[in-house]
Amino acid sequence: MTGLYLEQLTLSHFRSHKRAVLHVDQRPVALFGSNGAGKTNILEAISLFSPGRGLRRASAEEMTRRPEALGWKVTGLLHSLGQIHEVAFQSQAGAARQVRLDEKAATQTALGRIGRVLWLIPSMDRLWIEGADGRRRFLDRMTLSFFPDHAEASLDYEKAMRERNRLLKDMVRDPYWYTALEVQMADAGAAIHANRVAALAALQAAQAEAETAFPTADLELLQPEGEMPANASDLRDALAASRSRDMAAGRTLIGPHRADMAGTFAAKGVPARDCSTGEQKALLISLILANSRALARSFGAPPLLLLDEVAAHLDAGRRAALYDEVCALGAQAWMTGTGAELFEDLGDRAQRLEISETDGVSQVHRQGD
Repeated sequence: MTGLYLEQLTLSHFRSHKRAVLHVDQRPVALFGSNGAGKTNILEAISLFSPGRGLRRASAEEMTRRPEALGWKVTGLLHSLGQIHEVAFQSQAGAARQVRLDEKAATQTALGRIGRVLWLIPSMDRLWIEGADGRRRFLDRMTLSFFPDHAEASLDYEKAMRERNRLLKDMVRDPYWYTALEVQMADAGAAIHANRVAALAALQAAQAEAETAFPTADLELLQPEGEMPANASDLRDALAASRSRDMAAGRTLIGPHRADMAGTFAAKGVPARDCSTGEQKALLISLILANSRALARSFGAPPLLLLDEVAAHLDAGRRAALYDEVCALGAQAWMTGTGAELFEDLGDRAQRLEISETDGVSQVHRQGD
């Protein structure tokens, strides 16, 4: 295989797992077991194989097993485009997470060069009806899957904006203090906006080209202050012109940190926020599948897919359709559920692992192969 998949995953003192070792092949993986067995924790460990903070956005300290709090380690053998990489993540007693790639210290951006990971978890079901922050994070995760350097641009922008906001709150009026920060914000902000626009275009194209059982969403990038300045120079000028207004508010009121993503059920012309719960879930799945198809073209292989409890929230017809789509993609999808019966429609196209716990140690039992 020249695609993208994990062959082995080992967890040590990670979340609920004192130790867990999983050996798998490139097929989809169905993880089942009782509530609290640690299925979602396994997905969280896999989410670390892409840039960012993982599917729970947790700190390194929050990922350590309690009550020992000794630190944790996650390792894996990742097959990527014909090569095999040893990837390791660890944190010692609350220290920041460290990444090693093929036994050498690595950056988050380096992870993005060898792999892609997408996920859909129950907390995302409220995407269309929650605040703009959640949709912006969702959009940035999709954008990051196409552009690994998007994370660095976002960090640069946020760091400079925090410093500018501090000046605004302190009522500093000397333009000298703002100029350099606004240059940094403008450069990073223009890159963030361009990445988001390109990602949305790729998603729209991937949805339009596919025939799927899941409805498509028309997506739009919105700015509460009107159109986003077209380039870094215009954004820099806009920030400078907005200083007085921003000072009155005590924060920066213009820029990509204010963006929102709107979705519309294309076939019905109904805003996603006004759709039924089932339709909203189907639109989310459609976006994840479109993201996967687009990545298969741009990266050269479909991403690792993490689908937490997705089977339990779909009717039998859509559940079977999702499995067909995942298998047609050729993606190694890691799916969780409480019972093996949720994955019957996969047949021998998937591997099944029962997750349980005995005396504090995770047990992984392979079923049916």
